[in-house]
Amino acid sequence: MNYIKLLNAAFEKFFFDDRLNPTHISLYMALFQEWNSSRFADEFFVNRRELMRMAKIGSKSTYHRCVTDLNSWNYISYFPSNNPYKGSKIKMSIIGTSDEPDMGRYSPELEQLAEHYHPIREPVVYQHRPTNGQAVYQHRPVSGQALVSNINNTKQVNINKRPKGRQAVLDFFIEKDFNVDEGKKFFAHYEANDWKTSDGKTIRDWRALAKNWMDRTELFAEENKSNKKGASQNRDNLRTTKNKDYGQPL
Repeated sequence: MNYIKLLNAAFEKFFFDDRLNPTHISLYMALFQEWNSSRFADEFFVNRRELMRMAKIGSKSTYHRCVTDLNSWNYISYFPSNNPYKGSKIKMSIIGTSDEPDMGRYSPELEQLAEHYHPIREPVVYQHRPTNGQAVYQHRPVSGQALVSNINNTKQVNINKRPKGRQAVLDFFIEKDFNVDEGKKFFAHYEANDWKTSDGKTIRDWRALAKNWMDRTELFAEENKSNKKGASQNRDNLRTTKNKDYGQPL
């Protein structure tokens, strides 16, 4: 994938598409950055709270309207998540054509495996000195691989699978201006499950899991609020009987 060609093709399409407004473009660019960070994977998962912050969108209804529009206009394929602990899935559409040969997609599993092996008679060389003003990294991208900074690679490697303790979880919920009691529930639930998902897989990033927990908690609270409101409107507060005999004198 060529970052510059993909971005230029997107902007060219924006120019001729009068349906778009600045919020659509802002959200698309946030999704494009997430796509680039995942090394242009076929599919990747996103967190609504983080996307709204990146795209500077303050309303959930505006976010859902824009992501639905981008999906219906074939900019992306949007798969909403019904799992409270898993983000929505996004598949970006390839805009325009490329005359570059397909050199194969980047595979993080293969890269991690390759880090453990090197030729027996060839020493492992770590280059950190700048050359011509540019930093040299041990694992440089090859043709067809996404141009992503080394900062993102370090961030992916240093993901914390589980928190250091209960207080770390509570501090994270406080940092996000969320109810601390929900932080206690979150920690108790996953501590009891040894920080594994319902299908037995080890959790990769507890912070991302906590953000999804917050999102689902807000969603459930809104649904319960609307259900209680509807029940109150249908309730007979006067407690009057509906089987009246209108033939009786008052």
